[in-house]
Amino acid sequence: MDLMARMLEHAKPDQIVELVLPFLWAALSDGRAPANICVDACMTLRNAYGQLGVRAELLPVTVAIQKKDGGGTLYGSLTPRWKGTEWNGHCALVLPDSERFVDPTIEQFDEVRRVGMGPMVGKVAMSTREDGSLVEPGAKVMLQRGDLVVTYTVAGPEALASIVEHPEAIAHADGHRRTGVNTASLTLAALRAEGVRDRAMQAPHPRLHTLLQAVGDAPYESDEAQDVRFHLPDQSGQEQWLRLDEIPLPPSTPATWPR
Repeated sequence: MDLMARMLEHAKPDQIVELVLPFLWAALSDGRAPANICVDACMTLRNAYGQLGVRAELLPVTVAIQKKDGGGTLYGSLTPRWKGTEWNGHCALVLPDSERFVDPTIEQFDEVRRVGMGPMVGKVAMSTREDGSLVEPGAKVMLQRGDLVVTYTVAGPEALASIVEHPEAIAHADGHRRTGVNTASLTLAALRAEGVRDRAMQAPHPRLHTLLQAVGDAPYESDEAQDVRFHLPDQSGQEQWLRLDEIPLPPSTPATWPR
């Protein structure tokens, strides 16, 4: 949690949600690395970002990690495929409105994990193509991590389809949404803390502002199903333990993503 605490303490208003969410996810995952961890993480975080009013989209990539001595390893594929329930690609997220790139699972790779700096977040150039591509296929994102140079190459739309149209992803969609709601709930609780809330209220996300005002200082806890709930009035005014997606909000509140 130390990395996330530093993010909460130092992140600027326009960065705070984008940075805190992947670091919170990493802290909650506690080093676990199941099969398809990048797909599960990005599907979850896409929903979590969306609950707080931030658009996030899946971005299949390859990852080339180059060491100081010039050696390195390439992970993922520009033409990824499923083998049973496992996918041989690598997935990150792009946040179109802030032009940020987020790789929550970069530390699944040993050489990066040894550096110990958590998820990878950087800036990315958005595509000007009219085919729906958010980032130009073949575009490269080069980032530094300690002595390592990490180069991402963006895969094409077929790689994205290989994730979202596959029965494995469809079968787990409800679970990813639920986990995303819970991750967003814990993020919201962190963002309302003293010394953080004022910056969060300056973030360029109106839905986040409305949620912060709605939950105020209400207590929260996890129920038997491990869903995070806030103690707030429901639509009828009765005090209830409500999930984030059950909290009544003004009609003018921007909708969640994905839309």
